[in-house]
Amino acid sequence: MIEISTSPTSTTLVIAGDLDLAERDQFPEVAARVVGLRRQLVVIDMCRVTFMDSTGAAFLISLADSARKRGGAAALRGADPRDLFVLEVCGALELFRIDADHRCEDARPTSDFSAPATT
Repeated sequence: MIEISTSPTSTTLVIAGDLDLAERDQFPEVAARVVGLRRQLVVIDMCRVTFMDSTGAAFLISLADSARKRGGAAALRGADPRDLFVLEVCGALELFRIDADHRCEDARPTSDFSAPATT
């Protein structure tokens, strides 16, 4: 799920769940809406992203590229180190400002899985 909100200078996307191949059908519509809003800054809140693959990374890259073409920027907040790694492997991490000061409010689901005890 992707929620979009705006302020006079920015567009914020709050992404929840997986950002992957299974979700790709919504990416073009979301990207078109973000581009149509024409804000200088695109903030991508990833606090509730549970998984991202290269398809999700390509979507984020397209958002950052669109912002740069308008003379703006894209910022990631709440990105997990795994998400940043995917963007780095794609050669695109430098397209984003990283909001290292943002703290997520325990938004990521916790696993119910417990590893077996070792003796």
